[in-house]
Amino acid sequence: MSLGKNKILIFIISYKASFRIRDVYKKIPFNKLKNNYIKILISDDLSNDDTMIYAKSIKKKNKNVLLNENKKNLGYGGHIKKCLNFAIQKKFDYAIMIHGDGQYDPKYIPKLLKILMQNKNLGATTGSRILSGVKKVKKGGMPFYKMVGNILLTKFFNSLMNTHYTDTHTGLWAYNLLFLKDKRFNLLTNSFNFDQDFRFMNVLKKKTIKETPILTRYGDERSQLHIVYAVKFFLNTIFFYFIKMHFINSKKFKYFQK
Repeated sequence: MSLGKNKILIFIISYKASFRIRDVYKKIPFNKLKNNYIKILISDDLSNDDTMIYAKSIKKKNKNVLLNENKKNLGYGGHIKKCLNFAIQKKFDYAIMIHGDGQYDPKYIPKLLKILMQNKNLGATTGSRILSGVKKVKKGGMPFYKMVGNILLTKFFNSLMNTHYTDTHTGLWAYNLLFLKDKRFNLLTNSFNFDQDFRFMNVLKKKTIKETPILTRYGDERSQLHIVYAVKFFLNTIFFYFIKMHFINSKKFKYFQK
């Protein structure tokens, strides 16, 4: 698969990923990306464990690896924003975000990029665990409660935003940095709901996010965290709808409204 000559940053965000970050790096399909200029940024959100020891061992053996360790914990959204700002500052064309815990397989990176490059009007591409159907989701090991919550919240988001996503909770993204150069994404939340904010930003900017089917693996699940995220996602969607319909004004999102 030839993707053409582009400058691509793959950033692996980690928080207490430990040895799993090494496995994520090993699975990156460099042979399918060889016609491009590729850099890997391993960025840790102040894990205070052995994650950076593994990250430094990866860098020692690979010249294409860059390291970052946040001096304070920025949160999920804040961490992504820092990596995107770095990619824009260094004039990369595209950026891919993948989690350091190994839940998302790097083998999908070339496909995400190919979709993005073939349609210059796409704001981003994402991996969807639901796109291939519920049977494939079960095969991937997604907990039942999480699968049901994912489907219901996604349908709710679609109904109010007039979108057609199948998975609004994925953590595998490829970004077209051309549409992020104004850096207004920095206005979005630093919390776990950053991806939801990002989707709404693209709704307002009338930019499409394209999905591609993926399988994932699951380790330890923190259900309490998922409940907090789900409640916030539900309330945010209602809030977004009011903004979209001009029932209320939002300082954060006014810059994206046409």
